[in-house]
Amino acid sequence: MHRAERWYLETPDRALDQAYDAALKIKAVEDEHFEGKKIAPGAGNMTANVFAYFESDLRKYLKIARLRLTEFKQSRTALNVTNPNASVRHLRTIETSEYASNRLVSTARDKPAITLEKLKFIDEILARYQPEDLYTTLTSTSLVTVQNGSVQSANSPVSVNLDTIDASSYSPRSDTIADFETVSDKTGLLPRSILGTLSRLKRDLDPNSEAEVVQNFRSSKVKTVLALRFILILILVPLLVQQGARNILLSDRFVFGNAITERFKLERQGDIFINAEMAEEAITELQRFEERLKFENLVSETIGRAPMIGEQIEIRVKEKAGEIAESFTSQSADVIKNWIADILATITFAIVLIRSKRQIEVLKSFLDEIVYGLSDSAKAFIIILFTDVFVGFHSPHGWEVLLEGVAKHFGLPPSRDFIFLFIATFPVILDTIFKYWIFRYLNRISPSAVATYKNMNE
Repeated sequence: MHRAERWYLETPDRALDQAYDAALKIKAVEDEHFEGKKIAPGAGNMTANVFAYFESDLRKYLKIARLRLTEFKQSRTALNVTNPNASVRHLRTIETSEYASNRLVSTARDKPAITLEKLKFIDEILARYQPEDLYTTLTSTSLVTVQNGSVQSANSPVSVNLDTIDASSYSPRSDTIADFETVSDKTGLLPRSILGTLSRLKRDLDPNSEAEVVQNFRSSKVKTVLALRFILILILVPLLVQQGARNILLSDRFVFGNAITERFKLERQGDIFINAEMAEEAITELQRFEERLKFENLVSETIGRAPMIGEQIEIRVKEKAGEIAESFTSQSADVIKNWIADILATITFAIVLIRSKRQIEVLKSFLDEIVYGLSDSAKAFIIILFTDVFVGFHSPHGWEVLLEGVAKHFGLPPSRDFIFLFIATFPVILDTIFKYWIFRYLNRISPSAVATYKNMNE
């Protein structure tokens, strides 16, 4: 009990020390890499990637400092309300302890001065990096219009072309670090519905609420454009690279693609199949062709036509065998081309992600607003749809078709044991992740949606 009370009494000091430590780290970065100036693109001679590294650390330290400073204020207020004499008793405990030295007593008596110095230092650091919203990072005027894909200010000739915004160019202004707070970051002790109601009442009573609503709408509009454009980039760029490499660069009409086909023919003379599954498929196709010829020959005898002799049938079968061999040789070479094209597409996708950290934050915020902004019935419907498709009782057939298609695309023999093992484990893991997400996040953010989901699922 004594330890719990002591921990409770030390909460303001602990939060202040953590905020002070984060501010010291920001100051250290400024002194070491930015000549004691503010962390900004123009303050140091460095590349964009290097500055992005320091910008990420800055956002992290600023978030820690602001959160801990808020914790310091709230815990200090709560401490004064719940037990106004607690801090005095805590100070007396330090002074009268038989293990307390003169240095500890002196430090305890100077505590208010030290606290004020720490608060002053933290305020000086935070004052340099005042947060601004996404809208103000694009324009500095109060009225903005969107014309022909560009954001145009009514009071300024400066315009921002939305088509030119990408991961490397879109960032906060040099004096601003914009943090996108997503809905999943707002989970707390109270349900989101109660907090949202209180926030809405506070906003309605605020005399500046109208201007804030307009500003938030414009910010959301720009964020939506950026998020949708980034989604298209994530889908189209790797797809275009894959299709371009597969159908143009690696096609037989070009030297590189023709070289792959010829090299495959030379290395695999006498074995035109890349796996045993393709060989079985070729044999089955040839047997069906031969049986069809024999059937047509019997039908010709029945209706009085001259049937083909054995040599003619054998010649036709040999010709078909040559066509099948040529077809499967081409398919085997296509498998190698698929590997190369897919690897290039994967590398392209990874590069886009690495160079688009800011867009990922915008996209995460955009998706959170869409998902958590749906009605309770819509949330429940989407959850049931996804769980039934991917982990439902009929989903094994879909997974089996998907795995066989992937194996054929990469020229791998479809292993029935691996497919059955995958179907027996992966949907279960996926179902566990769904349930954990519902319990951990959705249940705290929107408990009514969870109740609707349970009722619809029964």
